[in-house]
Amino acid sequence: QAQLQESGPGLVKPSQTLSLTCTVSGASITTTPYYWSWIRQSPGKGLEWMGAIGWSGDRFFNPSLKSRTSISRDTSKNQFTLQLSSVTPEDLSVYYCARGPGYTAYDYWGQGTQVTVSS
Repeated sequence: QAQLQESGPGLVKPSQTLSLTCTVSGASITTTPYYWSWIRQSPGKGLEWMGAIGWSGDRFFNPSLKSRTSISRDTSKNQFTLQLSSVTPEDLSVYYCARGPGYTAYDYWGQGTQVTVSS
């Protein structure tokens, strides 16, 4: 079974870049045919898919966030990383990493990490 664990700062200042890492165990991020996604949930809102990186390294992004989002991976560490630039208080959310056979369905999730944007 795959296990995913998010890590990163819980507090980011406005206009800065948020960087979160998902460390995966029990599965390889290069195994077909899986996609590794970042998803967030803001207070009072539903889940929002942000983007994903596929087993081959291809990247896919939510069009509404594409201009501010990048996803990378380190296969030697079995990790993938989210960077969200120019954050505002509206980016306050719980951020999750997840695995799925596509990037709209998920079979394993991390526990989530709370990120606050404040000066």
